[in-house]
Order: sequence, then structure tokens, then C-alpha cells
Amino acid sequence: MSLVDVLGFAAGSLTTVSFLPQVVKIWSTKSADDLSLGMLALFGSGVLLWLVYGIATFAVPVIVANAVTLALSITVIGLKLRYAGGRRPDGG
Repeated sequence: MSLVDVLGFAAGSLTTVSFLPQVVKIWSTKSADDLSLGMLALFGSGVLLWLVYGIATFAVPVIVANAVTLALSITVIGLKLRYAGGRRPDGG
């Protein structure tokens, strides 16, 4: 594995893992009211395009990072829709 691939995997890992705390927070609070569905849709679309680009160019770090990020993004969108208009357990 080349240094460029290692750099790609490191960058992809950091940006992907950075999305995980948001998933955990939404799951635990049962609220995603503060997240914009438009932003999530645009972000997910961008990640999908990066995934297609990675597949087209055979860039394994881009493929892996964006496949995982897309799954997390879809999870957040699903949770946002599931908990839309709901009350948080703390009454908020």
C-alpha cells in the first residue's frame, strides 16, 4: 500500500468517524430537530457522487470511506424522518 493510499484511508477514516457521534446523539436523544434535512440530503448526494467517482477511478480509500459515510448519512436521514416532530425524553 502506497503512502498516498495510507493518507487517503486516514483522511477518509477521520471524516467518516466524525459523523458517528451525530448518529449516536440522535439515537440516544430520539431527536434530530436541529439538523436540516436539506443539508443532510445535499451531503448524502455529495457522498454518493464521491462514491461513484471512487468506483470509476478504482480509488479504494475513496470507495471505502464514502460507502461507510453514505450508510451513516442514510441512517441520520432515516432517524431524522423517524423522530420528526417527536418530543425528546427530557421534554424538549
